[in-house]
Parts: sequence; C-alpha cells; structure tokens
Amino acid sequence: MSHYSQTLFDVVLIEPEIPNNTGNIGRTCVGLWSRLHLVGPLGFSIDDKQVRRAGLDYWPNLDLVYHPTRQSWLKSLEPGQRVHLIETTGEKTIFDIEFRPGDALVFGKETKGMPSDILGHFEDHVYRIPFPGKIRSFNLANCVAMVMGEALRQLIQAGYTTGIDRSRLKL
Repeated sequence: MSHYSQTLFDVVLIEPEIPNNTGNIGRTCVGLWSRLHLVGPLGFSIDDKQVRRAGLDYWPNLDLVYHPTRQSWLKSLEPGQRVHLIETTGEKTIFDIEFRPGDALVFGKETKGMPSDILGHFEDHVYRIPFPGKIRSFNLANCVAMVMGEALRQLIQAGYTTGIDRSRLKL
C-alpha cells in the first residue's frame, strides 16, 4: 500500500552495500512519490543510524518494501510492469527511455553493478547514464537522482499532473 496518493516509480536497489546511499535514495523517493524496493542481501542493517541520518526525518514517510532475494523481487513485479535496468554496460542511454508512471527503475550494487541473472532477464532494457568525464561511474544515490529527475521531467512535459501540486514544481 503506497503512502502517496499516486506512486510515480518503483526504485529497486539490488543488494545495496552503503547505508548512506540508501538513506539518500529513500529521501529522493519520498520527494518524488516513489516506492523503494530493497533486494537482499543488504550490506548493512536497515536500522543502521547512517541510513536514517541520510534519510533525515523523511525515513518514516518512505514507502519501503524489502525482498529477501532477487527471485522474490521478480515474483513481485506487476503483470506488464516496465522494468529499466540502469547499468554502465547499457548500449542505450536513459534518454532513450520514454518513462511512464509505474515504471521500475533498477540499480545494482555499488561495487559490482547488476547481477548477471537480472541482466539476462531484462537484456533488452539495460540503459546507462552518459557521461563525458574520466570516471568509471557515478555514485549510486546520484544515479538514482539523475534518472528520477529525467523521468519526472518527461512526465511533466507529457502533461502528467495526477495529484502533483504544480506550484511546487516551479515550472
């Protein structure tokens, strides 16, 4: 059951390892009416004070779902739900996605990326965030924020406003 009048996205973290990233991502999910799915095993305790500190006082408002295994998460997907894997190996970029409410935005663990079984399951839905600089990747929390920002921009541009207070968007 969503805490929000409308859930925009399902953000899925596969085996996250760094509590601060998860806390920051949780805060972003609260701000963008999105459900956070944590797929275990986790590299930390969900009660870790670093998670709560990064999520600040927003953590109690987070719509959070825990899946103990990747298989349990896969079984939880809604029929027809669109799944977008965000991974540095993607040939297409996030700008090739036409985002819709209800999309699942999936991110792999910080040190190893997306597990091969998940990549194989959604091989036609792997996207990367393009970057011109000399780095291997962005921080996970920043990746989630970039993808969700682009997704929200697309929804607003397409006229999606269900339940959104447009005055808060400063358009």
